[in-house]
Amino acid sequence: MIAAGLQAHGVGGPTDLPIPFLYAMVGASWALTISFAVLALAWKEPKFTDEPEPAEPPRRPWLAVIGLLLTAWVLVALYAGPSDAGNGGIGAIYIFVWVGLVPLALVAGHVWRDLSPWRTIQSLLGPGLWAYPRRLGYWPAVAGLLAFVWLELASPDPGSVHAVRVWVAVYAAITIAGGIAFGPRWYDRADPFDVYSAIIAKLSPFVRDGRWAVHNPLRTLPSVPVDAGLVAVLATLLGSTAYDSFSASSFWQGKTLAVWQHSLTLLGFCAVVAVLFIVAARSTGGVSAGERRRLPGRLAHSLVPIVVGYILAHYLTYLLEKGQAVFLALIDPLGRGWEPWGDPATSYFLSEHTSTLAALKVTFVVAGHVLAVVAAHDKALALLPKGHRLSGQVAMLLLMVAYTFTGLFLLFSV
Repeated sequence: MIAAGLQAHGVGGPTDLPIPFLYAMVGASWALTISFAVLALAWKEPKFTDEPEPAEPPRRPWLAVIGLLLTAWVLVALYAGPSDAGNGGIGAIYIFVWVGLVPLALVAGHVWRDLSPWRTIQSLLGPGLWAYPRRLGYWPAVAGLLAFVWLELASPDPGSVHAVRVWVAVYAAITIAGGIAFGPRWYDRADPFDVYSAIIAKLSPFVRDGRWAVHNPLRTLPSVPVDAGLVAVLATLLGSTAYDSFSASSFWQGKTLAVWQHSLTLLGFCAVVAVLFIVAARSTGGVSAGERRRLPGRLAHSLVPIVVGYILAHYLTYLLEKGQAVFLALIDPLGRGWEPWGDPATSYFLSEHTSTLAALKVTFVVAGHVLAVVAAHDKALALLPKGHRLSGQVAMLLLMVAYTFTGLFLLFSV
């Protein structure tokens, strides 16, 4: 059965031990040292120039069929399965979709685009009735992401099967209606999971422009499409994960708070991440007011490695350990007691090796930080005038160090 913790906290809450203080300090020292080494000693001219957003390759029909079948299976489990923690559908959405989307995009690129059942339905209904309003940008995706992380982290009962059923029904209705109204562009900018996958896929070292090709992901990362709301998308992903760690701390768990207090705190984490990034990105001289306003969006791609590193550090055990119970529950979507492999016990192979797990967590966070600093440095060289290339990076560098230190502290303290 899926862990009963689903009833208390979206994907079950942290079950592994926090990283030791020594690991946190070593990781922080690495992050600080490497950051200033990059700023002082790295290349002086940009190497990873902007690449235009490539034309989307045709969707692969066989993957579209697989996507429809998998979606149908999960929906059967969610809506026809048991109304308790044994429901495989709720675990599939919280763990396989939300958490598994990151490693899937890193390994296979934006394969979500091929698997998406909503894109498949839209493709059968025509190109869309109207052009997608440019001013909307990513803001519908931001609203969708906030709605999902609120359900998972701040709602009265994240493990409620009824609540997840309602959320999925509303999401599916809006997503299908948006595709009918605006065509494929709706999924590129408004579908929260599609947008999430597309952004993370830019960091994949194995897939480029929809084709398998080993390459330096720092060359494709700057091609994250810049549009209104991009910073908010990344701030929601990073801020919500930070809130998830914070809410699991003994300090927060010891408080009895109303839903609105949890909700405001979650929103506050996301807002602080966004505001600090915007301020740091704009803290430079030598550019016009218009260029200064565009800087946050043009530097936003540098947040992607930090988001990925922190999500992997925080959720890896959920995917690999709790995911086992979810998989077994999905084998029996109706909850009829079918156990083709008997009653296998969940293997907590990572949580049982605390030193290995701690090292992995620190490595993910620090590696994400290093890639982010390098990406921001290279982009700043391309955007800032020569007289401000060094001073114009200091605020952003300090902010990324702060993000990393905070992430390590939260992983250490819970």
